[in-house]
Amino acid sequence: MTGQLLGFSANRHIVTGLLVNLLSSICIVFINKWIYVHYGFPNMTLTLVHFVVTWLGLYICQKMDIFSPKRVPVRRIMWLALSFCGFVAFTNLSLQNNSIGTYQLAKAMTTPVIILIQTTYYKKTFSTKIKLTLVPITLGVILNSYYDVRFNVLGMVFATLGVLVTSLYQVWVGAKQHELQVNSMQLLYYQVRSLNQKLQL
Repeated sequence: MTGQLLGFSANRHIVTGLLVNLLSSICIVFINKWIYVHYGFPNMTLTLVHFVVTWLGLYICQKMDIFSPKRVPVRRIMWLALSFCGFVAFTNLSLQNNSIGTYQLAKAMTTPVIILIQTTYYKKTFSTKIKLTLVPITLGVILNSYYDVRFNVLGMVFATLGVLVTSLYQVWVGAKQHELQVNSMQLLYYQVRSLNQKLQL
């Protein structure tokens, strides 16, 4: 009985964490779009704000002993750090030049592209059921993009680049975590540090 209660409590915490993450992500998207539309806030400056807030959050988590930094050579994560900047920049540019619906649906293409990259370059295999789930996702994104009243070529270019760079980033995150034996927060912490060092050069 005690074990079941502990399991229920753990599951409730996971579900709560996922919901908070989902709601906060949606809020960030709508706030970003609202700032773009009503104030014309420069998207690269907003990207910098996101970057600073990420660093601040990691710094606070480190001070609260949520994770312990692990020393990682900067040269081994430089491309990962640059792809992190790329995905933030291109997704913000996509948000600026597309409707929120198109922006969100374009991001859904990240999963098919990740599977394509892992299959092609990392020789990973996926079941037929998983591959079939990609068909409605891809068709939905294509149909939405085609019939979007705000369709524009520049927006699609940024959306495509955003998907490609985000997919590469997510694949590399998994590979680097395994290669360097670090958790996600340790890896993100050193991405931020390596970018800071690069910007100081």
